[in-house]
Amino acid sequence: MAQVDKFLHFLVKRGGSDLHIRTNQPPVIRLDGRLQKMKLPPLTAEQVKSLMYEIMTERDRREYEAMRDTDFTYEIPGVARFRTNAFTDMEGPAIVQRLIPFDIMTVEDLGLPQEIVDLVELPKGIILCTGPTGCGKSTTLAALLDHANRIRSDHVVTIEDPVEFVHKNINCIFSHRQVGAHVESFTRGLRAAFREDPDIILVGEMRDLETTALAIRAAETGHLVLSTVHTTTASSTVDRIIDQFPPDRQEQIRVMLSSTLKAVIAQTLCRRKVKGRIAAFEILVVHSAVANLIREKKTFQLPSVIQTGKKYGMRAMNESLMELVIGGFISLDEAYSHSVAKQEMNQRVNSYLMQEVQSGRLQPVEAVRQSYFRPDMIKRIREGGLSKSIKDLDLSKLDLTEEVVM
Repeated sequence: MAQVDKFLHFLVKRGGSDLHIRTNQPPVIRLDGRLQKMKLPPLTAEQVKSLMYEIMTERDRREYEAMRDTDFTYEIPGVARFRTNAFTDMEGPAIVQRLIPFDIMTVEDLGLPQEIVDLVELPKGIILCTGPTGCGKSTTLAALLDHANRIRSDHVVTIEDPVEFVHKNINCIFSHRQVGAHVESFTRGLRAAFREDPDIILVGEMRDLETTALAIRAAETGHLVLSTVHTTTASSTVDRIIDQFPPDRQEQIRVMLSSTLKAVIAQTLCRRKVKGRIAAFEILVVHSAVANLIREKKTFQLPSVIQTGKKYGMRAMNESLMELVIGGFISLDEAYSHSVAKQEMNQRVNSYLMQEVQSGRLQPVEAVRQSYFRPDMIKRIREGGLSKSIKDLDLSKLDLTEEVVM
């Protein structure tokens, strides 16, 4: 058993997601989004390097020594696989390992909206999953491929750095290719995929212009392409993709993207009230009107299209966050902290709080305390004929002037 295995076993037992091993620090795990130190002494540079080299292949060692960092996958049979990055910082060598379970979570396990699940039935086009690092993009795409594996009979080619979730051949056949180990680069892997009779192509990340251009071309030539982009909202994703290209090519890319992009799923992971985390989603479905906005350089209108596009399967992030609050899954503070459009979220929160007041589940004073836009909350309470209930509010704790409440 490798020395690092004992830390990874502990990570799995506690239900954590990441292990951090750093020079002059005790091992650290990420549990429900928060880092927690193990009750162990700090590790020396020699100890970290020993842990690191024990699980590296010869190729990984050469790359680490030449470049000072390397990516690879480490597996403990019968336990899990771990996406690993070995690197060097000011303190010395370090490792970060992310848990990748053998058992792929299904769309039902994740509670994915049906609008997202239905996307894998598309014969061609691009589906993008976006969000910050660690928000579960890979898990969502793995669940979608697992669903495709059960309802389709196709060839799926995955190109990743490194390979994360490994799918068994059920109805589909999978060709998993790792950048560096099985193929030189994402670009080369995509070019080769055209000759491998694929139906579905998973590109781990559209990280550069050439990869993005080839992914769009793959969708144009009749393939379903799934990939990730590091953006925070569905609407900003379109601009990010187009802005990768030089100005003289952007017009052409707008036209190509408008005809190939089928959906953008932006997600964020929220801490549950109880143990664990749950995802909130923003969904942009590209129908003819959205395609026209992309072609005509009017992507600034996409947020309002998402707001009004519920019948097409769209949903705004704030809407999804408030659904989790109303369902009792997450706290109001957690929802607000993950909102990007704070001004619009203020209105949603106050509407929700006012409904709680009117139903008798929340006292008006408590509604004001919980609000993030208190003058508006107070106005709603006064318009609801409940002014007396907040007359004796302790103003000093809320940082409100007396004139606002009276």
